[in-house]
Amino acid sequence: MIKKIKIILAICGVFFFSAINAIEYDTTIIVGAERTELYLSKLINKKVAILTNHTGLIKQTHIVDSLLSLKINIVKIFSPEHGFRGKADAGEKVSSNIDLKTNLPIVSLYGSHKKPTAEDLEGIDILVYDIQDVGVRFYTYISTLQYAMEACSENNIDVLILDRPNPNGFYVDGPVLKPKYKSFIGMQPIPIVYGMTVGEYGKMINTEGWLKDSVKCNLDIIKCKNYTHKLFYKLPVKPSPNLPNMISVFYYPTLCLFEGTVMSVGRGTDAPFQVIGHPDLKGGYMEFTPKSMIGAKKPKLEGVVCKGYDARDNGIDYIIGKKGIGIPCLVKAYAEMTNKDNYFTKSFNILAGNAELKEQIKFRMNEEEIKASWKSDLDNFKIIRTKYLLYEDFE
Repeated sequence: MIKKIKIILAICGVFFFSAINAIEYDTTIIVGAERTELYLSKLINKKVAILTNHTGLIKQTHIVDSLLSLKINIVKIFSPEHGFRGKADAGEKVSSNIDLKTNLPIVSLYGSHKKPTAEDLEGIDILVYDIQDVGVRFYTYISTLQYAMEACSENNIDVLILDRPNPNGFYVDGPVLKPKYKSFIGMQPIPIVYGMTVGEYGKMINTEGWLKDSVKCNLDIIKCKNYTHKLFYKLPVKPSPNLPNMISVFYYPTLCLFEGTVMSVGRGTDAPFQVIGHPDLKGGYMEFTPKSMIGAKKPKLEGVVCKGYDARDNGIDYIIGKKGIGIPCLVKAYAEMTNKDNYFTKSFNILAGNAELKEQIKFRMNEEEIKASWKSDLDNFKIIRTKYLLYEDFE
């Protein structure tokens, strides 16, 4: 029977990946980094630091290499979670080092050193931020942006954001973070899916006084060309090791909440953030076994056969049509666990941004009831959000 199921899933997988290619991604979008004619003059004769990773590309060339070829004086690289080359595990400490290709110093802004120090910024005139984000509150690149903006404000250094499209920018949903649950995976009162590009988000936290001590940095943004929040953008490279394709990017806002439970989200398989499972899940119809690999060293439930579900069966159309967090799967998984006492971990409330969602799942509240509890805070956030949009909205 298991063999038959795996064959069926394989067929579904082939069908899904054919379907994903049929989605109309806009190919006319030009990201901020590619619009060099708009920002090179801002960098000439200045000492430049770049906060970036492997996603900072101008066409097929890394932005560091491209700007060096244009005689821009880059003196330092700052890197976020996963490192400059984007290969480190989630949460893995990344050390500062030297880039072997350019011999430039790389300062890691992850681990215990999340905010640039005055020493890190000494002699720098302007910091350029160019990282592809996925538009989800607990994806830490925007937290790194906040700390960089604070540090630059405190040290009188300009910040230039080279904007990129938000692949999850076509909706807003999820509970708004409450102050009690503020952490590096959620620093501001925004919902899980906030529907803004990095440029829009940077403008919001700067103007709303959300930076430490309400400081404001001298912020400039190079917009994308031809982008609106109604369009679908296909990422040219995976933004982090465990988001290997667009279905993982689209399902990440929902499935990452399972990181705050005993469930595996497929780290250590060929389908991270596309499958969920646990050996004690009663209703699972497929199996997978996490193993150690690049980008997923010592994954949760390593070497254990997990029964679970495959999000690829629903396909991308489910998320695009839903435009929201997948509450039913959160409630269903909890209901089907044999041992519920230790199902949630301490990190669940931090990911959710509140304590209510966990209790709502325990009481098996339905989707309408749960989302109704978010509505007031979500509506207030949407009002704030509208003030900072740089692109046509999805509504």
